[in-house]
Amino acid sequence: MNLLSGATGLVGAHTLAQLILNKEQTRALYRTKTKQDQAISIILKYGITLQEVDRFVEWFQGDILNLPKLEEAFLDVTHVYHCAGLISNSPSEYKMMRKINIEGTSNMVNLAIDFSILKFCHVSSIATLGKTLGEEFVTEETVLTESLKKSSYEISKYGAEMEVWRGSQEGLDVVIVNPGIILGDGFYESGSGLLLSKIKSGLNFYPQKITGFVGVYDVSKAMYQLMKSSIVNERFILVAENLKFEKVINEFSIVYQVSPPKLPLKLWMLYLAWCFEILRSFLTSYKRQLTLDAIPNLFEYSFYSSDKIKSELDFEFEGLTEYAQRISQRF
Repeated sequence: MNLLSGATGLVGAHTLAQLILNKEQTRALYRTKTKQDQAISIILKYGITLQEVDRFVEWFQGDILNLPKLEEAFLDVTHVYHCAGLISNSPSEYKMMRKINIEGTSNMVNLAIDFSILKFCHVSSIATLGKTLGEEFVTEETVLTESLKKSSYEISKYGAEMEVWRGSQEGLDVVIVNPGIILGDGFYESGSGLLLSKIKSGLNFYPQKITGFVGVYDVSKAMYQLMKSSIVNERFILVAENLKFEKVINEFSIVYQVSPPKLPLKLWMLYLAWCFEILRSFLTSYKRQLTLDAIPNLFEYSFYSSDKIKSELDFEFEGLTEYAQRISQRF
């Protein structure tokens, strides 16, 4: 029996579809019926029937912060896919993000040890990796130093990853995946899904940034293959391509048949937007999304290497054009 946390999120829902396709019995954690229905709608797009969902999925309402309930979810489980987490740039959500990402992961790891789980897969992020100079590639060995932990999200995901490594030192067999920006269908109100929604509605500006991108389909496939392999206590970067935001936006603009943005974001524009967000959050209940630390990040060029997983699993990634077409068809 697998246990899947965050089963109603982007990675979790697509991973659950991957497990059903491979006829794996899975206990899927969810918090609300609305989120459960959203996840099922994504799963059905894979050609999976409701009968197959009922056959292979045991839905379990719970929360990774509720230890007594979470303990029940671990009964008879042998493998854990930990996809639950909070992504936010809002300073007001920093404490909650630490609680969910770090404390929640600690709960999952501790119970995995207590229940003698055979293997534990954790979804981390390239945000936990260090930086390199110029166009040198970031690898799994590039360490994130204290001085480089600038955003709340980086700090919380780094802390979560440390909990998983701590579990490995206590005898738990783990694998960690570090995806780039994950593009996929089904969630268009947050994260990368919000970017896709904005592209479909039409954008006027694009960020001057290069980073790693990957399709959610490759992320779920890589996780499944790693869990089925003999590989333990390793982490793997999951990046299909290192791309300019301009190229990604232009590619999706083509498939959505909208005009691509022609103007690059300038530094002064973002500082001005930051000032307006400060004023807006002061006068209303609006949660700020733009921080001073995040602004320079929108002008960084970062290049990531996925050679490790390509070598160890003979893994092949889909390119941007392929998953742009797939996402647009399922929008």
